[in-house]
Amino acid sequence: MATPVTRIELREDEVELIAIRAQGAGGQNVNKVSNAVHLRFAIAASSLPDEVKQRLLQRRDQRINAEGVVIIKAQAHRSLQRNREDALCRLRGLIAEAAFTPAARRATQPTRGSQVRRVASKLKRGAVKLLRARVDEE
Repeated sequence: MATPVTRIELREDEVELIAIRAQGAGGQNVNKVSNAVHLRFAIAASSLPDEVKQRLLQRRDQRINAEGVVIIKAQAHRSLQRNREDALCRLRGLIAEAAFTPAARRATQPTRGSQVRRVASKLKRGAVKLLRARVDEE
């Protein structure tokens, strides 16, 4: 059974939020207002448990750069506050995925019945293919 790590608290002082201008169409107002958010989170300097840090750093995720900093850009909403909440929610989701440890798989042997059924189906399939072969006339 998979076991999650105890509840992980994300400290606000470890997250750096920078307001930037959003891309895309938006009329005259888009050039004046900074509504998008760049979130930066240094994994190594955080207060996360060591095993969660290791799993985060081992992930092949384009949001995590070579220095071990998570960079999330949120610009889906027109409001700066909603983009900030969206970025924090996405960071929490990333951490939650890394905190989840899948159960160790135990190696098992196929049952005798399943082996017999497998060989029987292979023999039956071979017989069907044999019937498709060319018939030699003598």
